[in-house]
Amino acid sequence: MSRIVGFGALTGAMVPGFVAHEALTAKDRRDRVRERWVSAWCSALLEIFGVRVIADGMSPSPRTGGRLVVVNHRSTADILVLLRAFGGHMVSRADLANWPLVGAAARAVGTVFVERGDALSGATALRLIRSHLIKGSTIIVFPEGTTFADDEVQPFQAGAFVAALHSGADIIPVGLAYEAGSGAAFVNESFPAHLARMAAAPPSRVAMCMGPAIVTDESSRAAQLRDVARSEVQRLVANARRIVDG
Repeated sequence: MSRIVGFGALTGAMVPGFVAHEALTAKDRRDRVRERWVSAWCSALLEIFGVRVIADGMSPSPRTGGRLVVVNHRSTADILVLLRAFGGHMVSRADLANWPLVGAAARAVGTVFVERGDALSGATALRLIRSHLIKGSTIIVFPEGTTFADDEVQPFQAGAFVAALHSGADIIPVGLAYEAGSGAAFVNESFPAHLARMAAAPPSRVAMCMGPAIVTDESSRAAQLRDVARSEVQRLVANARRIVDG
């Protein structure tokens, strides 16, 4: 119960605080302000829920251009882990916008929402992703399209790789693996049920393995980039599993 109360109190306080701070900040400094607030929120929530991150591999380097971070999707905690490590903007399924507290936070920090199976929503999201990447921002996407329960990386959707190709962004592959018994898996349950189960779980660890950038160029094809990225993410997930179980 203390974790759930802490989640609600922290998120409920930080969202209006961030919105007020952003409104008082010059436009050219708002991205930096947003990332400081988001990093603090993610760090605090990981601490509240007792999730310790073990990072391995290529450290996130200072941005010199757009980058598309592609990663397997296993838990809502993925969002906290990735935003703290990389910053930028998440790509999320549209219904998250209506989740209690989390939806308000996601909308406030500029999450890119996409409705599954809706071609118009998908096209709109891809234009926004490409715009962010052209501006040099980071976009974090789960190309599997939804959460899955185990370490097998499911087929990737190609859309985000089209945006990376057309913007010249680097692709950063990442693999996540959670400690057994962590309660992190988010499959076939409501967000409140998932939150309650995570809150009741003992402290746990998640390994995050980062691979070298996949560089796009004029000779690249989106389908090729998709398949190379999936293979690399699968390799990184296997590494992450060895680390977290070791």
